[in-house]
Amino acid sequence: MDLLQGPIRPIFFRYLAAAFGSAMITSIYSIVDMAMVGQYHGPDGTAALAVVLPIWNIIYSLGLLMGIGGSVIFSTLRGRSDGETGRSNEYFTVSVIGAALLSAAVWALIVFGDRPLLLLFGAEESMLPLARQYVLPIKFAIPCFLFNQMLAAYLRNDEDPALATVAVLSGGIFNVFGDYFFVFTCDMGIYGAGLATAIGAAITLVVMLTHFFKKKNTLRLVRPARLWRQMRDICVTGFATFFIDVAMGILTILFNRQIMAHLGTSALAVYGIIVNISTFVQCCAYSVGQAAQPILSVNFGTGQGGRIKETLRCALAAVAAFSLFWTVLSLAAPNLYMQVFMKPTEEILSIAPAIVRTYCVSFLLLPLNIFSTYYFQALMKQTAAFIVSVARGLIVSGISIYLLPVAFGPDAIWLAMPLTELVVAVYVVERIRTYTRALPADRTVRA
Repeated sequence: MDLLQGPIRPIFFRYLAAAFGSAMITSIYSIVDMAMVGQYHGPDGTAALAVVLPIWNIIYSLGLLMGIGGSVIFSTLRGRSDGETGRSNEYFTVSVIGAALLSAAVWALIVFGDRPLLLLFGAEESMLPLARQYVLPIKFAIPCFLFNQMLAAYLRNDEDPALATVAVLSGGIFNVFGDYFFVFTCDMGIYGAGLATAIGAAITLVVMLTHFFKKKNTLRLVRPARLWRQMRDICVTGFATFFIDVAMGILTILFNRQIMAHLGTSALAVYGIIVNISTFVQCCAYSVGQAAQPILSVNFGTGQGGRIKETLRCALAAVAAFSLFWTVLSLAAPNLYMQVFMKPTEEILSIAPAIVRTYCVSFLLLPLNIFSTYYFQALMKQTAAFIVSVARGLIVSGISIYLLPVAFGPDAIWLAMPLTELVVAVYVVERIRTYTRALPADRTVRA
């Protein structure tokens, strides 16, 4: 696929189809686990997994930091000239080193500090044993999850997006059947869900590594010229995407603690399902951003403003489709989520519709706001990407989570994310218009 001269629309949607599968790394395991554990343990199991969710956000965000941060620079360098292949592989090497160091740090944190970590994330003593049972097998596969995120980003930028999709599907399919087998057939319960997830991640990593045996592979491990400076460049470039996932973990912690303080365990069980659905919607937005990013980065490197604008139009159409689908589904069938992800009690079925319908209005703008960070990163507008990720993931959302229940009552907490997405979208639309208008006209590119 010629990202510099090929037709934008078919290239984008081919990348989108592949990126959609690879983006599901973030959600497929937790969603399947939530469904199986909820059916086996009921609301207690769902609530236990809700307090585990921030662990996933930590792991995946660090993988995105190395993967998106490095691959944006990787593609931009290759778009400038053929002579930049060596330098671009220096950034790939630095991403691998960074992923290894971060894997070791997270592994140590979770292996030796899972109990205080889960208590920090909102677990009560009653649900702590279930949460720790789930985390136990996950501990042995932590590097797999982080490297999966990092490698998926580079495979897309090395023109092998389909392999990332095949890898995720391989691990995901095993996870679906493995969950059922371990949880129900082997009667392992929540521990079996964690075991299936760990094995599925290992399968995904093995499939991704086959890229390095293909003739078209251009990724090489080389000696970095300035390791720590290049590591800094990767972290600066990838920070916005990294913080989106970290912020989701922070928000989950804030929600968990506020819900337990004001509304109780049943509301937390409903929120545990909502946050999984929200993760899935967020992954849809990731897929749009990850499909557009290689095209945007390469063409930005050569000053092809017209091709960037055409890519943006395709991306916004995809964002709108995802936004409408998830918002309409959530408003029309809120208890469908409850039936799929747990054996709901009468109390759950009675409180869920109002909660889901209020919170999920945020899905109208969530995909746009997340995609915008990829767009700004590809155009090297790191400040705008930083403002969007921090405002959405911590400042506006954090203030709303704490102030709305105080000002308008406990149930007002569910308005926190719709309000946050609206405020951030105003800034996003203005910045996209400004940066897009400033793009240069296309110029002739040497084949």
